[in-house]
Amino acid sequence: MTAPTLTCFGKTDNGLRRADNEDTFVVMPEVSLFLVADGMGGEAAGDLASQIFADAAVEIFSTAEARSEDERLDLVQRAFTLAHERIREHVTKHPEDLGMGCTAELASFLGDSCLLGHVGDSRTYLYRDGRLIQLTRDHSLIQDQLDQGLITSAEARRHPLRNVVMRAVGVNEHLGVDLLNGKIQPGDIFLLCSDGLTDMVEETSVAEVLGSSLGCAEKGERLIEIAKAAGGYDNITVVLCEMEALS
Repeated sequence: MTAPTLTCFGKTDNGLRRADNEDTFVVMPEVSLFLVADGMGGEAAGDLASQIFADAAVEIFSTAEARSEDERLDLVQRAFTLAHERIREHVTKHPEDLGMGCTAELASFLGDSCLLGHVGDSRTYLYRDGRLIQLTRDHSLIQDQLDQGLITSAEARRHPLRNVVMRAVGVNEHLGVDLLNGKIQPGDIFLLCSDGLTDMVEETSVAEVLGSSLGCAEKGERLIEIAKAAGGYDNITVVLCEMEALS
């Protein structure tokens, strides 16, 4: 099967309550690199962490070649590992930034396959045949409580500890990266986003936008508009990869 034609879009927005933006995104179809990183650590440390992740991923994908799915997944892992090491090296030299790190989503496409890396509570979704599917599982305290049946989904959206992340790039000594792969179908739309979108917008609304007749860029802009209309409490970042007709 040949690869579907790809249309992509990326944008980040401060939202309505934050003076600074700690999110970063990369859209580089020429090397099939698409990512969203959401910094944590406060002040300058958060946006630095997310930028370190983006720079490490660009370096890896711009200088290495991967001809198989295994090789491409290895690049994804290497991007996370390099960013993790660089953030920890920074903290060693600048102990005042202890606790800095980032959540991150990274997608790459090879032929008719999608390869994903995930850490934290940013998310990757697949919109296919009218259904929105969350491909990643949040590494968060609230997700753990949901899994144990201790709280409901409605309670999770309002929970005061909903932003407590259990896994992030650069924070703990060891980093566990969720690596996923799957096959692409024409018409698929992949959404990578920070929690500034998902904390504000119901999945039904996201699905409605992605299933609309809007163009790829218009869909991305619309998602950000909806998140801001709902309060825009955090930075909002979206990356869309839309698979069109087969080439």
